Amino acid sequence: MVRFTDVFKTYENGTKALKGVSFEIQDGEFVFLVGPSGSGKTTIIKLITGEIAPMDGEVNVNGYDMGSIKFSKMPYMRRTLGVVFQDFRLMEGKTVYENVAFAMRVVGASNKEIRRRVPYVLELVGLDKRMMRRPDELSGGEQQRVAIARALVNNPRVVIADEPTGNLDPARSLEIMMLLEKINELGTTVLVVTHEKELVNNFNKRVIAIDAGRVVSDRMDRYYSYDE
Repeated sequence: MVRFTDVFKTYENGTKALKGVSFEIQDGEFVFLVGPSGSGKTTIIKLITGEIAPMDGEVNVNGYDMGSIKFSKMPYMRRTLGVVFQDFRLMEGKTVYENVAFAMRVVGASNKEIRRRVPYVLELVGLDKRMMRRPDELSGGEQQRVAIARALVNNPRVVIADEPTGNLDPARSLEIMMLLEKINELGTTVLVVTHEKELVNNFNKRVIAIDAGRVVSDRMDRYYSYDE
């Protein structure tokens, strides 16, 4: 569960990124967070992942109060999250299997757990036949599937996909979104951050729209429009 309650965030340079943002994402939901560049989307993601703290208001992520969380508790909070980035962030010298296994090794998983979990997740994202390939042998869509598998492998409660289709063509973008929908149907909460209106229009999901640091719409509906 992710809950923002009247959250304000102003950066040191004076930029007022969030101006009283409130919303709640329940376990098992699929939510789009949309808005133009500079609207506050990135700040929201950084608050969820603990990169920054709120100036005022409350941010609660899977039971952790992000305004008062102790540094020693941060790794445990982050294990409840899986994050998918636009630029994939794969290790070029390692195979698909090794890239996904690495995410388990950093949290102390045993070799037995890794051998059991990694093939399962790669099959889930449709890459079980490509696990010994390296990233430069994969298409952009396949690389993004590896990134999704890596985000999933530690069984997070919430997956955050930050512009996951920004480097993909429309057909591959739709495939990635359908994969995220499938992951959500298996019980994982999914938050997709995007500015691609047409892509969101293909899915009848909850849409939280933010502009100029405020929530301007929050509804189960087709997409809204805004000026770029």
